[in-house]
Amino acid sequence: MTTYIADGARDRVITMEEKQAHLDAFIEVLDFTPKKVLLLPPDHTRLYSDAGPITDYLYKKLVKTAEVVDIMPALGTHAAMNEKQLRMMFGPDIPLDRFLIHDWRNGVSEAGVVPGSKLSEFSDGKVDYKMQVKVNKALLEGGYDLILSIGQIVPHEVVGMANYTKNICVGVGGSDMINKSHFLGAVCNMETILGRAESPVRSVFNYAYDQFLSHLPIYFILTVIGKEAEEYVLRGLYIGDDKDAFEQACKLSQQVNLDLLDKPIKKAVVYLTPKEFASTWLGNKAVYRTRMAIADDGELIILAPAVKEFGEDHQIDLLIRKYGYRGTEETLKAVNENEDLRNNLSAAAHLIHGSSNGRFSITYCTDPDKLSKEEVEGVGFKWAPYSEMAAKYDPEKLKDGLQTVDGEEIYYISNPALGLWALKEQFE
Repeated sequence: MTTYIADGARDRVITMEEKQAHLDAFIEVLDFTPKKVLLLPPDHTRLYSDAGPITDYLYKKLVKTAEVVDIMPALGTHAAMNEKQLRMMFGPDIPLDRFLIHDWRNGVSEAGVVPGSKLSEFSDGKVDYKMQVKVNKALLEGGYDLILSIGQIVPHEVVGMANYTKNICVGVGGSDMINKSHFLGAVCNMETILGRAESPVRSVFNYAYDQFLSHLPIYFILTVIGKEAEEYVLRGLYIGDDKDAFEQACKLSQQVNLDLLDKPIKKAVVYLTPKEFASTWLGNKAVYRTRMAIADDGELIILAPAVKEFGEDHQIDLLIRKYGYRGTEETLKAVNENEDLRNNLSAAAHLIHGSSNGRFSITYCTDPDKLSKEEVEGVGFKWAPYSEMAAKYDPEKLKDGLQTVDGEEIYYISNPALGLWALKEQFE
């Protein structure tokens, strides 16, 4: 097991030429010429991961010698990407027929089962259900001799730090593993998981991968993204076939992507860029990534110009509308009493994660023609019109961090997907 590339530092900026040289070096050290390749990048909801340009470069390089190079965006439960989104993410050159669509409900095959005893061990007895390890059929039956999992290491609400085995077990995984892993993270307390390389959910993913999927020719290409002069830059690039590359990338991400504050935020204003966020299923990163930093009785204002639905998946959207973001206790009660929610535990976990448990208020500011006041308030949030709130808190003028707007102190975040905001004492 090997780490092939490990380049990164807190103040490092890896240029395009350096990045491409690293990718070339990795391909050159493989002891064979791959003939059938599968690339597994994220979708457009990770637009700033640098996975799009990396995928484009690798496709153009590998297609010169390979018979087939396919690309399967690791959608998880997200909606399939349309042509506009594919071009925005991966550029204009890759033929559209090379993109495969992951179907998390029907397009998977079983590789094994994690026993309930392991889930109990990893969760300290909080859950004891077994978990089917299913991944997209292409990985198990497609005959690929090289599979490249591409993605960003960044704090994550379910697993602690995104990517690595999560990109396989969730990104191209099946419903049982997605549902039960998300619920596991919820019952194990998200705030003890966020920003940490080790977690109960990570333990399950690593166990599932090591036991049932490690025979596959999978290599992990991991990025760490930071911000410099209002631009996103590549701080780290790590490539390997085992946990070592992931752990190195995590250490850097914890330096780059954790904003640790001295005092709680009384009022946070978070902007959801239309390129990435069209649902609360995705937009609630504004809640997940800030909740550790927001003061008791504080306020979270979410500027959401493109949000038009709750769940990208129709069934999940209906469940969110039915049960709402009512807090941990009420959601767990609903799981126990209702089969529809019990059969979709990832939705239940999302409802828990998306609530402040009454500790601070959450106001979604939407275009009422896309998502109305009645719909937003119906799921338990406060509502305000986007046009009015964007005039007061103008995303074109605000800079990330603490500032004063019309005599009011706010903390502004331009993209919640790229970090975690917490108090220093929480990571001592």
